[in-house]
Amino acid sequence: MSKKTSEKIIDYIKTQGPSTAKVLAEQFALTTMGVRQHLQALEDEGILSIEDRKASRGRPTRYWGLTEKSYKLFPDRHDELTSQLIDSVRVIFGDQGLDQLIEHREQASRRLYQEALSPAAGLADKLAVLARLRTQEGYVASVEAQDGVYWLLENHCPICAAATRCANFCRSELQLFQELFAGLAKVSREEHIIEGARRCAYKLVPCTEVEKAEQAMADDNVR
Repeated sequence: MSKKTSEKIIDYIKTQGPSTAKVLAEQFALTTMGVRQHLQALEDEGILSIEDRKASRGRPTRYWGLTEKSYKLFPDRHDELTSQLIDSVRVIFGDQGLDQLIEHREQASRRLYQEALSPAAGLADKLAVLARLRTQEGYVASVEAQDGVYWLLENHCPICAAATRCANFCRSELQLFQELFAGLAKVSREEHIIEGARRCAYKLVPCTEVEKAEQAMADDNVR
């Protein structure tokens, strides 16, 4: 079943950020007036908010963005119970016990991702597979390439409550990505939802041939 226009608008703003009625009309082959009707309805529901940005010439340009109320429309596994469980683990088993729990989750994800990425050849293909997996998990992930650099963009965080309670969940995910692409790319997190950004953005800079050779030697030494 195809998505309604309002759902498509929400998905577009979620992945691309605040947008104007003109851009949305062009994106979905609608009239500006038709798009505005959908935007107004979503604003009335509390799903969208408006921001008038000063333009270089003429009147300010109106942008439409998502509100916190929109979060319920996307996959969500962080709730009050999650926070309570994390607090309970910390109280009963201490920080060390919580770290062990996070490590267990990281190992399970590593096995899953490594198995899925293994058949893919090259950085771009492996990233595309990872983005699909992360989207299935609720991260609304996509991949972009700019000037020889790749970006893994995650527009939603389904474990936000857990990550807010314990930053090691985010540290664990960054470390996992760095391990998955060791020898292929250097991975850093440039934007972070927990720190107030709209999304999490991971920058992947392809390794040079020398760096790839050094990584291969290091892997052989480990074996």
